[in-house]
Amino acid sequence: MDSPATVLVVDDSATKRYLLVNWLTRAGFEVIEAETGTEALARVADTRIDLVVLDVRLPDINGFEVCERIKSDPVHSALPVIHVSAHAVDVRDRTQGLARGADAYLAEPIEPEELVATTQAVLRYYRARLRAELLAERLARLADTTLAVNSAPNFGQMLELAAAGASKIFRTPAAVVAETFDGDCLAGISAGPDATPAVQEWIVDDTGVPVGSTLREERPAGWALVDWPAEEERLTVAAARLRPDRAPLYVVVPASVQTPGSPVLVQLAQAVAAAIEAQRSFDEEHRIAVTLQRSLLPQRIPQIVGLDLAVRYEPASAQSEVGGDFYELVMLDGHLLVAIGDVAGHSLHAATVMAEIRHTVRAYAVEGHQPGAVLERVDLLMRTLLPGELATVCVALLHPPTGRIRMASAGHLPPLIVQDGKVELIEHRAPLLGVKAARPPDREFVLPPGATLVLYTDGLIERRDADIDEGLRALTGCAATVDDDLDRFCERLVVELAPPEIQDDVAVLALRRR
Repeated sequence: MDSPATVLVVDDSATKRYLLVNWLTRAGFEVIEAETGTEALARVADTRIDLVVLDVRLPDINGFEVCERIKSDPVHSALPVIHVSAHAVDVRDRTQGLARGADAYLAEPIEPEELVATTQAVLRYYRARLRAELLAERLARLADTTLAVNSAPNFGQMLELAAAGASKIFRTPAAVVAETFDGDCLAGISAGPDATPAVQEWIVDDTGVPVGSTLREERPAGWALVDWPAEEERLTVAAARLRPDRAPLYVVVPASVQTPGSPVLVQLAQAVAAAIEAQRSFDEEHRIAVTLQRSLLPQRIPQIVGLDLAVRYEPASAQSEVGGDFYELVMLDGHLLVAIGDVAGHSLHAATVMAEIRHTVRAYAVEGHQPGAVLERVDLLMRTLLPGELATVCVALLHPPTGRIRMASAGHLPPLIVQDGKVELIEHRAPLLGVKAARPPDREFVLPPGATLVLYTDGLIERRDADIDEGLRALTGCAATVDDDLDRFCERLVVELAPPEIQDDVAVLALRRR
């Protein structure tokens, strides 16, 4: 319910001012007075006023100019003004008053009922306009908040942006509470529209919250997340629950800022709940995808006398699907089979093709074929059973006692040999798997004692805004120093070379001969 309106009565006649004030006060308005135009402008500047009843003829500034100054101020341009006059009563005066901003014009003698009815009518329009402007402003901020929340890269930032958005919409402190995919209950909090939002743990009793959107009022003590305004005795809590098996989301703001039905608050809760549900689903799908992909990769690294081995695999953080990167490390008849590859595409289908290629490489290697022969047979299998698929693979057989390596590549990026700060690219140019073309002989070389062999997939060095040669130069510079701990070395390569938000799977395999 609207509070009583405050009316400013401006008239230099004490008698007339007394009558106007008396009539408006008896009608239920809060009334303040001013005797001159200058005093009226000062009152408007420092007092919350809902309407001005303004005499046209004042001793310092005429009422037309006072009205014009009020209306030209952006802060008070909507403030309604009613002119009253016992002298300027002809059509020309009325026309001038309305043209210069007045909302109504009353000529004396004025009946009390006419003054009160005109005041109420003008205030109805004024308050309706204020409500419409407030709603429009809040809806615009709601749209901005919805866009920001849906663009958030993670759950924590999503809660922060939602709380900050709620504070900006309602110009008050706000809190947004939701549960993560792992079941942790977190609250995004904002102390005000210009405050920096934060996230903290918070526990809510979800018992009895139905599916859909609900509103309730509670005392601030039950939601002591922020310093609510001291005068606030109630908070409005909007709960949105999209599924019975999901915890609800809560948006909490002071009850005093809500309009009937709290439409904007309800829409905000629904929008944030939908965004959080999408984030939960993404987290769940991504976790399932990564678990599936890891199950297709070697479960352990073999322990081999004379060799140190390390592997680092990072799934694409920007994708919920699995990818086609793989690696292999297994001892076969006194030789270590080392393989790394990447199937074109990023999907469950790419992962299944990757699994077939990895197992096929292992199978042909177990039969005793050399790397080039292994790749020829895998290529024939792909062109026969998986037409249209493409993959890059590098396969090597290492004899641990001597360090002799026989290697074949199918379009894969060249491995590195690092020793004493010097880096050598082991080139072996050959067509991708899935392309019918002649393949060169295997390349043979020796890995010297103390040297490190590094194999990797393109996600480590490829960028959309740079060519592959720049990535290779960055890799050779970063890999020139090999850490004593190969696990730390692989981790450092990923941290220094891969972007913070990994766009493609990354696999790094390092092998050092003691």
